[in-house]
Amino acid sequence: MTSTLPLRTLGLSDLRVTPICLGTMTFGEQVGEADAHAILDHALARGVNVIDTAEMYSVPARRETFGATERIIGHWFASRPGAREKVVLATKVAGPARGMDWVRNGSPDLTKADIIGACDDSLQRLRTDVIDLYQIHWPARNVPSFGAIYFDPAKDRAVSSIHEQLDAMATLVKAGKVRHIGLSNESPYGVAEFVRLAEQHHLPRIATVQNPYALTSRALDNGLDEVMHRLQVSLLAYSPLAFGALSGKYDTVGLDGAEQPGRLAMFDTMKKQRWARPEAIEAARLYNALARRHGLTPARLALAFCYGSWRVGSTIIGVTSQAQLDENLAAWGTTLPPELLAEIDAIRWKHRDPAQ
Repeated sequence: MTSTLPLRTLGLSDLRVTPICLGTMTFGEQVGEADAHAILDHALARGVNVIDTAEMYSVPARRETFGATERIIGHWFASRPGAREKVVLATKVAGPARGMDWVRNGSPDLTKADIIGACDDSLQRLRTDVIDLYQIHWPARNVPSFGAIYFDPAKDRAVSSIHEQLDAMATLVKAGKVRHIGLSNESPYGVAEFVRLAEQHHLPRIATVQNPYALTSRALDNGLDEVMHRLQVSLLAYSPLAFGALSGKYDTVGLDGAEQPGRLAMFDTMKKQRWARPEAIEAARLYNALARRHGLTPARLALAFCYGSWRVGSTIIGVTSQAQLDENLAAWGTTLPPELLAEIDAIRWKHRDPAQ
């Protein structure tokens, strides 16, 4: 059974992808290899043609599972002749280690050599000759991200320049190891500077930015959306269900009381993240109640909001079962009427972006 998902072009590249992307960060932690392969098979059968992963996955990040998700996908490619040619494969090189001493020995930088070496390692784990979209997972320079909201120039330090990172990407593209490049967890300045330097020095131009976009995390709407629109860079929206908070599973109980707990409840490190903030859970419950008043499930409202936004090139959905995948796909085509969108904005006006 296939879905009639349309294809969209990412940025100024020749990558044509479905508006729903299979995220794989659960593969290797919450999802074992056999089940991961079944989900990948099902996604392909349902018409999804783009897969996103990263060298640091699975999540939560641990030394023992670094690279596990890429290896699982590589085993799937090896055991499914012809599957690689049917998908747009995206992966990411980790930025500075952020306390993960197993990533480049805890390096606080991301050099040209780091990017090239990481790409070679990913290619080996993924058992492929080329990565369709190679992304920098988070910036090397000082940037507020992963829940931080204020830029502090006092935290600036000497790191590899954007020009050096683009030069590394150019080396990979020229070698035929990477087709197109992208960013993740980036700021408006970073997007504009990557484009400016690429055009000035005839280096690869970013096609995408992968940033959070959900009802409880819409900071992108405050300027980055204009930058991406005018520079023709596509958004890969991640965490549209706010790590499960917008599915309704935490509406009547705390994180530890859900009958089917997700990452926010299962892992102590996740309970400290932006998605688990009390104010983020409170706002999620308001959106979930709004969905029910309009005869929708919370997940359908949250996904339809992303699917229907002009800002979004493709929405990344992370699942732990084929049933979840089917539920997320079923939300495609749901149109939110203007009055419901106005009610969504009314909640945001009061509660802003608590999971930013």
